[in-house]
Amino acid sequence: MNFAIFGIVSYTRIFDIIEHQQQTFPLDVCLARRERHTEKTGQEKEWIGYSTSDVTSTAHKVAKGLLKLGLKKGDKIAIISVSNRPEWHFIDLAALQIGVVDIPIYPTISSKEYEYIFNHAEIKYVFVSDTLMYRKIAQVIPRIPSIEGVFSFDAVENVQSWKSLVSEDTTLDQHLNNIKASISPNDLATIIYTSGTTGIPKGVMLSHHNIVSNVKDCLKMIPVHPKEVVLSFLPLCHVFERTINYVYFAGSCSIYYADGLETISEHLTDIRPHYFTTVPRLLERVFEKIVKKGRLLDGLKRKLFFWALYQAEHTTLGEPKTLIQSFELSIANKLIFSKWREALGGRIKAIICGSAPLQPKLATIFTNAGLPVLEGYGLTECSPVVSVVPYKKEDYRAGSVGKLLPSVEAKIGEDGEILIKGPSVMMGYYKDEEETQRVFDKEGWLLTGDIGEFSQDGFLKITDRKKELFKTSGGKYVAPAPIENKLKESFFIEQVALVGDGEKYISALIVPNFENLKEWAKEQHVSCISNSELIEDNHIKDLYKELITEFNVNFGKVEQIKQFQLLSEEWTAENGLLTATLKLRRKALKEKYKDLIDSLYNKSYKYGS
Repeated sequence: MNFAIFGIVSYTRIFDIIEHQQQTFPLDVCLARRERHTEKTGQEKEWIGYSTSDVTSTAHKVAKGLLKLGLKKGDKIAIISVSNRPEWHFIDLAALQIGVVDIPIYPTISSKEYEYIFNHAEIKYVFVSDTLMYRKIAQVIPRIPSIEGVFSFDAVENVQSWKSLVSEDTTLDQHLNNIKASISPNDLATIIYTSGTTGIPKGVMLSHHNIVSNVKDCLKMIPVHPKEVVLSFLPLCHVFERTINYVYFAGSCSIYYADGLETISEHLTDIRPHYFTTVPRLLERVFEKIVKKGRLLDGLKRKLFFWALYQAEHTTLGEPKTLIQSFELSIANKLIFSKWREALGGRIKAIICGSAPLQPKLATIFTNAGLPVLEGYGLTECSPVVSVVPYKKEDYRAGSVGKLLPSVEAKIGEDGEILIKGPSVMMGYYKDEEETQRVFDKEGWLLTGDIGEFSQDGFLKITDRKKELFKTSGGKYVAPAPIENKLKESFFIEQVALVGDGEKYISALIVPNFENLKEWAKEQHVSCISNSELIEDNHIKDLYKELITEFNVNFGKVEQIKQFQLLSEEWTAENGLLTATLKLRRKALKEKYKDLIDSLYNKSYKYGS
């Protein structure tokens, strides 16, 4: 729809987007979250919705409250929330319209990282979600000279409520409007600190124009429509979910925030969304549960289930189907996949997936099952989306991260690195001119650090991280990510990291999927009390030897795993072995398991030389 014919000015700044929604398709439910009413103590939570008018009005009133605190253009505030909630956007939109730079921070990082970010950004006010989050930062606040106060979303003892900032002072309206009018699309909007896989976090500076241009591009690839419903559960502090939320604003979609990962299944059947964004690991878990239920079937039902699964897996995406394939998939859809779709609410138009590589097998199965997976690629430094699989049946792909957004330029460097230009590329790293210069080449191309290639029809494929490539002592380069991703297709492998830089062969550190492994152990009459005991059992070790042997046939000799070690501890952001975005901290893993890794190269080959 061309809104210009209605005299509606297109949005150029982030806070314009919600006002654009108010002018075009205002919603009765713009944002919603399950809450307990104080008047209904003991009652179950219920969805509490905020209309477009509620959101714009509240942001306006909170902006006046921030002005009363003395905040001015260029000042910094931090938002830290355990879960997504409407208040996150109230503060975000309020800050942005007075030129205050907001800094969203993960709730899972260490106290040391909070202290660094607060001091580096010179944070003036911190907004936290609850008591737990406040306690986590309280210990470092005395060491942050710039901090003037803390506000909370939930009631927290001795902490001011964010509601105290809601100002009804009409004498400030004109002053606020003047400030809003002075905000340029090229002004700094937010600083997002990267998760720091290789060192201290870097503050990515993004302007209003950076993010808004990305929003407009995404709308051309993912055609959301007014009044469609979306479920949001990836953290809003991650630029991927944040920008997609702005896409939903621009498309006038109703956003429902999940309580947490454990309630997603309930929410899917409750609100019946048209879209949701996710990361590969969550899709893997959904698939594991589906297959587990299929294995519990018997007789003809079981045969039908796995026949349907076979059809979905072996029908290539993006290629014309034969009449037989179309017929078989239609039968599979009617008998089996319709139940999958119903379990996800029955209205899913697409699942948007990013942040890490997705198994091509899963993209193929879900898409052929009528649940299209639109995999994308991006970086915080690009606001963040660079490419995405378009919402077109003929363009669905597996093993690809789609086509470039309309405004994005990309080329492949001489060493295979992906280089990016475009309006969504960051302003630079905050207070770090040296690192900013290092990440751009002489022609102004952003060096992504990712290795990739383009297909003849313009689809981008990521093959690995440049910094993660390692060389064996024989001089051969190995890209660990594709091998690790393939191994995770096994229901018995939860996490895996390859090692072998400078060594004669490749080894693997493996965290088993203990839920599935314990079921197998029970069937095999293998007794165990703890995870630690389980991984020491010879039957278990033999199982993983067989798995590794089976997977090795998929790779060349230099890429094949010769040794492995099972581990009983899961890698998490909390124990420092994953980033906040769930990527491997390879340096931390190597340091933690140094002695174990060394021992792998003092043993003879298990699978031949």
